[in-house]
Amino acid sequence: MSNEISDPTAASGAADSEGRRPERLLSRRQLTARRRRDSFTRNWGMFKANKQAMVGLGILVFFTVVAFLSPLLVSADAIDPAAASGPPNSPPSANYWLGTDSFGRSVLSLLIVGSRVSLLVGVTATIGAVLIGATVGLVSGYYGGTRIDTVLGTLTDWFLVIPWLVLAIVMAAILGPTLFNVILVIAVTSWAMTARIVRAQTLSVRRRPFIERARALGASDWSIITHHVLPNVFPVIFAQAVLTVAVAILSETTLAILGLGDPTAISWGRIIEEAFNAGSMANGYWWWMIPPGIAIICVTLAVTMCGYALEEIFNPKLRRRH
Repeated sequence: MSNEISDPTAASGAADSEGRRPERLLSRRQLTARRRRDSFTRNWGMFKANKQAMVGLGILVFFTVVAFLSPLLVSADAIDPAAASGPPNSPPSANYWLGTDSFGRSVLSLLIVGSRVSLLVGVTATIGAVLIGATVGLVSGYYGGTRIDTVLGTLTDWFLVIPWLVLAIVMAAILGPTLFNVILVIAVTSWAMTARIVRAQTLSVRRRPFIERARALGASDWSIITHHVLPNVFPVIFAQAVLTVAVAILSETTLAILGLGDPTAISWGRIIEEAFNAGSMANGYWWWMIPPGIAIICVTLAVTMCGYALEEIFNPKLRRRH
């Protein structure tokens, strides 16, 4: 069988939608790459047309750039309590735009350094949660109605029902307050919703004719899941991953405020925790606690706006409502 497949317009000799005539036959790989490029261009166009999504993307790009450049923007001595030279608990001024903490460190410097850890935890924990949730959802949906689906469905329901904060506190207390353990705790407690959504989408995809055709041709379950089901479910996984980043950042903040975060890593949550323990609000040191809270709110809202826009793009039913 030939490894080439003609473009739909080439087979009929007609011009495409832009009036161009195909010059040659396209291989299957080239045709797939072309369709993916067209799909990306179309989706990006819809994303750009969403003003909220572009605002959210701009905020995320800003904080991401700050996080990457934080080692160049802030020196190690600037956040070292022993080397701090500023006046303790000083309000915002020309020298310290966001004031100082009880050690005399610039709150702005702490905010810049904290962005690196907070975003790192958010993205890394999201990757772990999505990998677990997508795997469970794919397997459960593909084997829907079997004992495998029953076991995985029960496990997913258990993680959805139990209060995540209680489970996270127990796990963090047992594993210890390290950055890796914080990421692990958030990933383990945040995958269930992704699994539920991916399972529902997989149940729909597995009934389509091309899945039956692949199964009739002798394709293995692994081949069908990875080559046919996963590509069709991936847009939903990606949209859910973006929304999970906000949950992961808020979870890290919660654990840090409760004293279960890494005491050696400066994050926005830890800045709030230190300010709270020092009685910043009671003493009127509002500049110490409010800026990291605003940063968390901005990133969370930005991620949510981007996530909802992607969900609308990948879900035709949501597009029809607008």
